[in-house]
Order: sequence, then C-alpha cells, then structure tokens
Amino acid sequence: MRIKDNGKALLLVVTAALALEITGLVQFYYSRKGIREEADMRAESQLEATRNKIMDVIDVTESAVRNSVWIAQWCLDYPDSLERVCTRILKDNPMVAGSTIALVPGYNARRPLFSPYVCRDTTGDLRALSLATEEYDYPSQEWFTKPLELGEGYWSEPYIDVGGGEILMTTYSIPIRDKKGQLAAVLTADLSLDWLTELVGNVKVYPQAFSVMLSRNGNIMVCPSDTMVMKKDVREYVSELDDTTGLAGISDALLSGKSGSMPIRYKGAVNHVYFAPVERTGWSMSIVIPEADIYAGLKRIGTLVMFLQILGLSMIVIMLYSFVKGQLRYRDLDRKNQRIESELHVATGIQMSMVPKTFPAFPEREDLDMAATIVPAKEVGGDLYDFFIRDEKLFFCLGDVSGKGVPAALVMAVTRTTFRNLSAGEDSPGRIVKAMNDSLSAMNDNDMFVTFFCGVLDLKNGVLRYCNAGHNPPMILTDAIRQLPVEPNLPLGIMGGMTFKEQETPFNYDDALFLYTDGLTEAENAVHEQFGEERMERALHGRKSAEGHLDNMKKQVADFVGDAPQSDDLTILFIHYLPGDRKGREPGSSQKSA
Repeated sequence: MRIKDNGKALLLVVTAALALEITGLVQFYYSRKGIREEADMRAESQLEATRNKIMDVIDVTESAVRNSVWIAQWCLDYPDSLERVCTRILKDNPMVAGSTIALVPGYNARRPLFSPYVCRDTTGDLRALSLATEEYDYPSQEWFTKPLELGEGYWSEPYIDVGGGEILMTTYSIPIRDKKGQLAAVLTADLSLDWLTELVGNVKVYPQAFSVMLSRNGNIMVCPSDTMVMKKDVREYVSELDDTTGLAGISDALLSGKSGSMPIRYKGAVNHVYFAPVERTGWSMSIVIPEADIYAGLKRIGTLVMFLQILGLSMIVIMLYSFVKGQLRYRDLDRKNQRIESELHVATGIQMSMVPKTFPAFPEREDLDMAATIVPAKEVGGDLYDFFIRDEKLFFCLGDVSGKGVPAALVMAVTRTTFRNLSAGEDSPGRIVKAMNDSLSAMNDNDMFVTFFCGVLDLKNGVLRYCNAGHNPPMILTDAIRQLPVEPNLPLGIMGGMTFKEQETPFNYDDALFLYTDGLTEAENAVHEQFGEERMERALHGRKSAEGHLDNMKKQVADFVGDAPQSDDLTILFIHYLPGDRKGREPGSSQKSA
C-alpha cells in the first residue's frame, strides 16, 4: 500500500511507537506475573516439603509414645520397672533424646513424687536420672500439666531441660490412666531441636531467602540469627522495630495457625512471606523471600529493555522530525522494502549456492546417478543436503534444522560447513556426526537442534556406512522398497559428549537410496491430510532416473497439496549406484524395485 501523504506517514509511525510501548508493557506485566507465580509455587512447594519432613519426625515420635502406653499402664503397679519403658523408647527410636514416666503427685503413697528419666549423653550412651527433685519440680512443668489438663497428647513449648537432657528441646507427652481410669502418670518423649534447626535453616528457595519458625507462644525456634532463638516473643521484636509495615499482620497470622502469603516492608525493602502451620505442635513455619531476589533476573532484562526502548524512542523521534520536515517520502520506505526483498533473494541465492545443485553431479562418472532438491517454505529455510567424492568414497548428508526462517538458515549454514570441514579428513560417519554434535552443542544458546543423516559409500566395494541422528529413516530401493534400518540416536545440538552408533550395509549394483525430510511426508492438503509414507513409497515405484524420481515425487506432492500453503521445507536426495562396466545399460535407466 502506497502512502503519499506525510500526515498518514506520521500517524503510522506514532501508531507503531505506541504499539511497541504497549507490547513492551504487556510483556513486562506477564513476565512479572509469571515470575511471581513461579516464586509462589517454589516457595509453597518447599514449605510443604519441609513441613512433611517435620511431620514425619512428629508422627514417629508420637507413635513411639502411644505404642508404649499399654506397657506403662501395666508397670504402674511396679514403679521400679518404669525406667525400662523409657529405655526401650530411646533404643527403638534414635530421634528421641529423652523420655520419662512422671507419676501424678500422691498417686503412689510410698512415692509421692516419682519420675525416672532416661536420656542420651554427649557420646550417645543412655543414662538414667530422676526428675523428682526440689530444683526441677516436674509437677509444675508444662509438659506435665497440659496433657493432664487436656486429657490428650500435647507438644510442649520449646525449653532448656535444666536437670534433664540439658538441651534445647520440645516434649511430646501423653496422660496415662490406670486400670480404674484414674489419671496416674504422664509418658513423654523429648526431641532435640538441633535437627529442626538444620532442616529449616537449609531451606533455600532463592539466594537471599531464609526461614523462620515460631512456637505456639511466639518464641523464635529457628531463624538466621542464633542470638534471637528462644530469647524473646516475636511480638516483642516487632514492637522494637521501626519501618515494619506488615510485620504485625504476619506475626498474628503465624500465631493463629493460618497458612498463606503476605508482603511486608522492612527497612524500605519489600519481602514476600509464605507461611503454614505444623499440625498438632502449635508451630508455624515461614519462608521469607526478598522481592529483589524474585525479580533479579527480570530487573536485569528490564534494564536492557529500557535501554533499547530509549534507543527506539530516540529513533522514532528522529523519524518524526524527518516526517514533519518532509525530508522522508514513501519512496525511501519503498527503497528499504526493495532492499530487504533483494537481501532475502540474495540470502536465498547464497543458501542455495552452499548445496550442490548442478546435475548430473559427476558427469565424468558412470557409477553414480544422483539428484537432489530443496524447496524452502520461506525465502530461506533450515533443510540441507550435501555430497562430494574423496578417495573414491561418496560422502553425503541430509538434515533438517528445527524451526524456520533466518535462524534455521544460519544453523543450516553452520551445519553444512561443519560437515564439509570434518569429512575432509575423516572417513567414519559415526565420528563425523559425534564431532558435529559436540561443535553444535557448544554454540547452541537458542536450543535449536538438527536431525541429520550422514553416509559414506565406498564406490569401489559398494559398502555403505552411515550414522543417523534422529532423522527420518531413508528408503533403500533394492529388490524391494523398504526403510533403511537406523539406530535411534539423538539429533545434533541437544547434548555434547554423546556417542553415535555407526551402521553398515552392502550396496549392490542398481541399488538406490532415497533421503528426505519430514516436509515431504507431512505435506498437508486443504483438509489437513498428510501426504504420508505410503504415498511416498508408491511414488518410488517404477524405472526412472534420479532426476525422474525427483520430478515424479515433486509432482505427486504438488497434486496432493493443491492450493494449500507449504508448511515446511521439503528436501530430497536420490542416490543410484551403478558400478562397473555394464554394456547396454544407461546410468539411471533401470531400477530393481520397479
């Protein structure tokens, strides 16, 4: 469409600028949204996984205590045997740091206070103590009073067990009734919090993220600073801080046993807190992720995008100024378009010049009849083929680069050049393909790959050695038409250091090899029906020269596709082997599979 009026040109430029800015804003919005959703998913997943590990320990500890209730009930009539119950709990459960059976004061008239306690010392050996001392006063301890009050199992507030295990721990205790139903004792199991500190402290969703765990009373059980552990209620810390928007709400949510996520602002920085309760214990776990950590990658990209946008806006301003002054006319744009089209035509010519396109390819030889063609879906494409003769060996290849257009064409050019360079001094197709894969993988920043078939035909003895890298198996035309057996190797460029299995097959007089890309079998007509392998195989029947086979195949595909647009590059390579002095035969005139 020709635009001769400067006003229209100006409007077009302004519209394009606005579209670019809006596109950038939309992309930024959805990128930010996606990154935040990923952060939410990662944090919640890590939170759930850590909580499940904690609950595994909690469940094991509770089971150890509950499974010992019956024997403790039986031993109530024999107080001296109660210590054995505690010993058995520790021996059977390495996670338990200590255990006691504390009698209710006055339950046993001969022993008003009785609480045998077994714990592990620093070497891991078991030692027995008594908690029935004036200094300790076990009947006033939370682990003793709460289960009697509630009538069920109870996890205590973390504490230093002075006179007992002498460690920071929490206790699970459960009331025991005698045969008459009277409350008689409390059976406990102590857990050291060292394992919890290590487990929660090692949660790393992002480099600057950290975890905090609170007890039911708000005491800090785990956090990055050891000086804060079990020193103050979290609400006291919050009240002493300045610039703590959202901290009070987070602490209230944690202490009320809620789960979810909330943003907080601390010292001018926004952090996202993900939290969830640990069932039955009264604990709450949270993961704190600085917002700067979440969007660090996006910020780097945003800086680059901003620079490019400023550069783009500057260019647009210059263009607007030029339009206003009337110095730029449509002819300039037309020249640019023509230059682009010319460059695409040149690119097409350069790409086509990289593959052999003169046939017969070796007019001085009578032992080969070959033909090949590339029909790109766009001006330039990603299909390739190549062949040459060295030391009486025909080196040939055919490949298909993932994607289309200029990127695929560039990879195609690199692949073809790499094949030429490597096969100039190497006869093994397996080693050629391996070296090509290592080279392409090392420079594959855009995750593109190449399906590739490489073959070496010894023209003297007719031995065909080949290596397939994820490409469609070629068709071999001998006494019948069939697929050439190939190993399912990976395509080129996916992963360096891979090995590729080389195969071998005899190639006799009048045998032929038909290589193709999936643009042939996947060619679609107007109703999206594919050409398929059966139609391709039927088209290969009949006695034709290599050029005849290619012309026939292209005609069959064109008739099938009709007016439907071409969706993929189409490449074909036909090799007909005619060795020796065969009088009365013209190369390419016969075909066993006819």
